[in-house]
Amino acid sequence: MTSDSSTDGAPDAPDDPPEGFLPMSGGSGFASHLAPIYLRAVAGSGVVLGVRIGRHHLNLRGIAHGGMLATLTDIALGMNIGRARRPPQPIVTVSLNCDYLDAARLGDWLEAHVTVRKQGRRLAFGECLLKAGERVVLRASAVFSTAGEPHPRAESDG
Repeated sequence: MTSDSSTDGAPDAPDDPPEGFLPMSGGSGFASHLAPIYLRAVAGSGVVLGVRIGRHHLNLRGIAHGGMLATLTDIALGMNIGRARRPPQPIVTVSLNCDYLDAARLGDWLEAHVTVRKQGRRLAFGECLLKAGERVVLRASAVFSTAGEPHPRAESDG
């Protein structure tokens, strides 16, 4: 029996980000599963996140898992929209819509390019393109809300 994956037994691609990308700090929690994530500051327009697709990002078909791509997109959108708010604020995802347009493969350098479309008092809207070179792998739109202060749990009388 043969496998669909052309990456069986293949080593991870070398982790060599393009010039200008630095390791992202604070990638704890769930984001650590994508590691290493890199970022590059873009004057006047936030940051571009980058990831070299490794074996740990692949699904059984040997291409980047859709959940991994959505996670990278969500992180990039949240980071850029949160930083664009004045003052910068913690935000949470309300809605994330993803269109998967092409496959990302082992060794691809993937970049998340975000455009902040609108900032309101509580809600913010943005779009993201995940690109491998000139190929658009994923197109997403999202809505975020200010996180606000956590609410104490209501006491129950019964």
